[in-house]
Amino acid sequence: MSLSILRLVRFSVRGLARDLRAADVRALFIALALAVAASTMIGFFLDRLDRGLTRQASQLLGGDLVLEQGRPFDAELRATLEEAGLVLSDQVDMVSMISLGDAFQPASLKVVDDRYPLYGGVHVDQGEGLEVVAHGPTPGEVWLAPRLALLLEAEIGDRVRLGESELTVGGVVEREPDQSAGFGSFNPRLMMHRDDMAATELVQDGSRVGFELLGAGPPAILDDLAPLLERLRRNGVEVRDVRRDRPGLGSALERAERYLSLAGLAAVLLAGVAVAMSTRRYVDRHLDTAALLRCFGATQGELSRLFGLQLLWLALAASLLGALLGLAGQAALLALLTALLPMELPPPGALPLWLGVFTALAVLVGFAGPTLLRLKRVSALKVLRRELDPLPASAWLVVAVASGVFGGLLWLYSGDPGLALGLLLGGLVMLMVLWGLGSLLLGGVLRLAARLPRDGREAGVAQALRLGGAQLARRRTASLGQLLAFAVTFFAMAMIALVRGDLLSTWEAQLPAETPNYFAINIQPHEREAFAASLSGAADARSALYPMVRGRITAINDMTPREAVPAEARGDNALRRELNLTWRETLPEGNRLVAGTWFDKQRGRQESGQDGSEPSDWYAEVASEAATSPEAERVPISVEDGLAERLGLGLGDTLTFTIGAAEIVGEVNSLRDLDWDSFRPNFFVIFPPGVLERFGHSYITAFHLDDAEREVQRGLVRDFPGVTLLNVDAILAQVRDLLSRVTRAVEVVLIFVLLAGVSVLYAALTASFPVRAHESGLLRVFGAGNRLLSRIQGAEFAILGLSSGLMGALLAELAAAALYLAWLDLAPRLHLWLWLVLPLGGALLIGAIGHLLSRNLRRQAPAISLGLLGET
Repeated sequence: MSLSILRLVRFSVRGLARDLRAADVRALFIALALAVAASTMIGFFLDRLDRGLTRQASQLLGGDLVLEQGRPFDAELRATLEEAGLVLSDQVDMVSMISLGDAFQPASLKVVDDRYPLYGGVHVDQGEGLEVVAHGPTPGEVWLAPRLALLLEAEIGDRVRLGESELTVGGVVEREPDQSAGFGSFNPRLMMHRDDMAATELVQDGSRVGFELLGAGPPAILDDLAPLLERLRRNGVEVRDVRRDRPGLGSALERAERYLSLAGLAAVLLAGVAVAMSTRRYVDRHLDTAALLRCFGATQGELSRLFGLQLLWLALAASLLGALLGLAGQAALLALLTALLPMELPPPGALPLWLGVFTALAVLVGFAGPTLLRLKRVSALKVLRRELDPLPASAWLVVAVASGVFGGLLWLYSGDPGLALGLLLGGLVMLMVLWGLGSLLLGGVLRLAARLPRDGREAGVAQALRLGGAQLARRRTASLGQLLAFAVTFFAMAMIALVRGDLLSTWEAQLPAETPNYFAINIQPHEREAFAASLSGAADARSALYPMVRGRITAINDMTPREAVPAEARGDNALRRELNLTWRETLPEGNRLVAGTWFDKQRGRQESGQDGSEPSDWYAEVASEAATSPEAERVPISVEDGLAERLGLGLGDTLTFTIGAAEIVGEVNSLRDLDWDSFRPNFFVIFPPGVLERFGHSYITAFHLDDAEREVQRGLVRDFPGVTLLNVDAILAQVRDLLSRVTRAVEVVLIFVLLAGVSVLYAALTASFPVRAHESGLLRVFGAGNRLLSRIQGAEFAILGLSSGLMGALLAELAAAALYLAWLDLAPRLHLWLWLVLPLGGALLIGAIGHLLSRNLRRQAPAISLGLLGET
């Protein structure tokens, strides 16, 4: 018999229609739909985000070209850019304190000119409803972000104080075309006109100010300006153009994107396990059908095509349902993360749908393929001799093929082959470790169940637990696979709860009681003594006042930074922005030398001055040489060891800093370890005294104020309007809010992970249906009633859920301890609630689901149940 393509298609459709009544096909369908739902949900969301960034790149960047530095741009550069054909717009960015009555709030200032915005429009409410305008605020008024207006309780027409001037609130900005995405700034935005900047007296020497020059023009202009732009980069100007520097998502949102992708792939992996389990039962049911077809002349190739087509239709139908679930899921993600997004997103595209279909087919091939080969190898004699079943695929073959396919999916979705390979190999190692731990844990729980007292009552709880444990023990391998799947699911849920609340609150609770909660920046040299006097006796704890000069690294060992550092460090933030530099005669508090010597020990001098001179004499010599001899302008510097490690720096290496129009070459003479959790000013690079004083600088300090000392804060704002006070407590509250949003988004993904875990249980029940039916039939023959059967099955799944919860709690405790030690630098602690909630919750959840799914077994007649033994 030779089957044509049309007949194969017709037979496959008829076969699938009949098989849809079987539990194993339903399990396959559910698992594939969940895999597609998890992947398409993330895919739709990230595709919309990426296409939105591409479509509105110029708006998000602010122009086709953006130049940024710490000082105003000169007229010559402006003239060159305008002659090339660019339309220019100036912006100034800085942080300052805003006040309205008794309310004070730090804000990110965005100072714009009459040409703003170069692209798009500003969504602003100026008292007559939301409208889109192609200009910024007029002189004399400011526009506030909604959160800033809420914090200040400001309304349109109110007068807010900014530095030395008062300005009128003219509108509330809902969206800006060049709004930065994500967590770039914790402070709410205030937009004002450039003409009002001078009256505020906020911009002074050493102030933390970013000057931006935005340009709009055809792409060909940027090609013509390429040599100029490269020269500007070498001179320390940050250059961003729309071709090379398309705005990204922001580091925190990118981490959330990666986390969401990996969480979605966890659901795909669990769904793949369910597919593998369901396929075994599917193949066992179809061996006789395949043997009959061989009797009628079907070839191995025709059998492969027939069952392959049948599963293809199933995968396509599951993909359609999964895509609909994915669309609903991405809408939920968008609702949760909309506050972090820089723009309105375009509608979903078709690419994630095709990727979802590909995921379903890949999962089917990778996790079911080796098992499906048994149908191809069946002999026609099986209709007479049932012992002629083809040998099942080796477990190692199934794991190898599934691992290869899942590794490919990791590569596809992460875009990083190194990450995919690392996760795959690490996952296989962890699987073996967890398999061993799970085996010990499950064995211990089953031994405890076996030792329960025999109370003699047929329907007693102890009897049910002993019999349920015995049934799990007989299917130990399958039970262990289910335990690991649910343990990982419970672990993921527990870690979300820990990250969302416990870790952050514990970290805050272990900080000293008088940890600084305010930072003061932009303190001018002439204000230094008065500011320190204002804090004297008022602040419970404060750091020293550190001078700050802003400089950019423009060369490392006489090479451009990108050439000198390792490839993975070329995008390091320290090379893309101006660093805060300081000088210090003694080692700052909270710093520890890990290599080299401090400045006052250079050239053999100790802190006391062994040559009879004061240590400061050497600083004067360094400063004198730096000022008079350019070739001798190489001064010792101290570098934070983490930055040195990232950039590949060691003792004796040189860094060239551009400060204003001058260059200073520093030689690394010491490396320091910093306490970044101290909430005190910390610096990547420290110079000796006598070198940076000639540049414009300001001061920074940190101090602690209780809630009862708000009058001190008001006095500081009133007496020093140019000084910016940053409330760390307020920033931490914003961190909690943002963290809560991201974790809620991850919880949406974890719903699919949990459903995929349930599909594993359903598939396991389906695969073991003949064995369970035979066991139930035997128990019924020996007098067991429905009530005892119900208790035994409930006890079996409750033991499985209890073991999974214990395993999940153990994994969560180990992961949390690693986070405490490696990230938060805190002593690990025990979370007793995990050991109560996860095991008990697991026992109730898995027990209830398993008991519900196995109810048909309890209704089946013993004769029918015993007759299924031949299918095992």
